[in-house]
Amino acid sequence: MKKALSVVIAMILCVSFCLLAASCAGSGAKKYSVGIVQIVQHEALDAATEGFKKALTDKLGADNVTFDYQNASGDTANCTTIVNGFVANKVDLIMANATPALQAAYNATQTIPILGTSVTEYGVALGIENFSGTVGSNVSGTSDLAPLDEQAQMILDLFPATKTVGLLYCSAEANSLYQVKVVEEYLAGKGVSSKRYSFSDSNDVSAVTTTAAAESDVIYIPTDNTAAASAEIIGSILRNAKKPAIAGEEGICSKCGVATLSISYYDLGYKTGEMAAKILKGEEKIEKMAIAYAPTTKKYNKTISDELGVTIPSGYTEIK
Repeated sequence: MKKALSVVIAMILCVSFCLLAASCAGSGAKKYSVGIVQIVQHEALDAATEGFKKALTDKLGADNVTFDYQNASGDTANCTTIVNGFVANKVDLIMANATPALQAAYNATQTIPILGTSVTEYGVALGIENFSGTVGSNVSGTSDLAPLDEQAQMILDLFPATKTVGLLYCSAEANSLYQVKVVEEYLAGKGVSSKRYSFSDSNDVSAVTTTAAAESDVIYIPTDNTAAASAEIIGSILRNAKKPAIAGEEGICSKCGVATLSISYYDLGYKTGEMAAKILKGEEKIEKMAIAYAPTTKKYNKTISDELGVTIPSGYTEIK
């Protein structure tokens, strides 16, 4: 009897030990800290951040990653302060949402992995000549660049009588200027004149947009964070002037444009998160990671199109 009881007790202790060991093994999963710096809040950047966080929690587990999300409120100096804090706290990875955030992170550390998202052109953003598609240091990420020649052609397809195009953008955003230059050159090659209308910050948006609307047949707005944050103001002015706009991304188009060749910023952020998971788990080295891109879709704003009497051809999806 005593022998049988001893066997039972031994079995119970063995099972308990195994369960405890399994529990300890599970709780021993590596924990990661990730700093997120976002230049400003608006629909596109917010979606990219959410996609990034979702991908990392999907890949690493919600209990194994801690996010320190900070919004710079449109101030590039705030980006520097934020990323310096991340460096001091020795985060495992920095996600920089938009060009000014990427530039601040790039200047703050050469050792902590940095992934950008919602960045149009990394060569322009980081001052790399003859950019090959791979930064080659502690920086990689995803680009929101849509084919600019196709965006420019969209202007001519939807508004074939166009003689003058107003290029509306923020002069403080290097990637906005890059897009404007490409579109400008494409239009010139088609015999269509264009003029730049730049604002330095949100305080100038209303006055500059009013002038652009008065002097242009069509407005082009690139993927521009200041424009995105002020899209409702721009939309009100353009609609009152009955002037159409082609936008570089869906968020801007939903408030002030007729059509866009755009991407899903949520999907772009999710892709960035997948890249982050591979880096953190040691599956890939960031210095060998090429910049990734998202597929594009032609979309249109039905409300503004109807107001202006614009006929949208087949192949466009309505922005909901």
